Amino acid sequence: MRFFSRTPVRSFIIYPAVTLLWELALHGRQLEPNLWFTPLMLWGYLQYRLCGRYRVRIGGGGPGLETPPQRLVSSGLYAYTRNPMYLGHIIFLIGLTLTLKSWLAALITIGTAIWFHWRVVGDEGKLVERLGQPYREYLTNVKRWLPGLF
Repeated sequence: MRFFSRTPVRSFIIYPAVTLLWELALHGRQLEPNLWFTPLMLWGYLQYRLCGRYRVRIGGGGPGLETPPQRLVSSGLYAYTRNPMYLGHIIFLIGLTLTLKSWLAALITIGTAIWFHWRVVGDEGKLVERLGQPYREYLTNVKRWLPGLF
């Protein structure tokens, strides 16, 4: 059952499946996805996957904070955003929303973004304790979500 509670399983398998079934139930054969937005889904998934591998390779630890990194990762995409993996989830879900033109997917995306934000706020406190002053400096130099914005 732990498999289904994992964030990547929800974002990349469960939410798309539920949304697609919902939209098929509503629209049936009239469902006309906008395939121009599917590259966003690919981008989001690849960003999540590749940043996760990079973080483990450079920082040690595991893919989530259950096994936190031993070292600060502040290069690659991590030099521009503190949360490129979570951002990958959100990009994927925005792509899903636009591809299926789905209000359900939009609500899932908004809910997931809010949940990630609160999760990150808690994670940052744990990382300050674990990584100390270098992480505090990283917090002041790199935006939480979007480079140059917030």
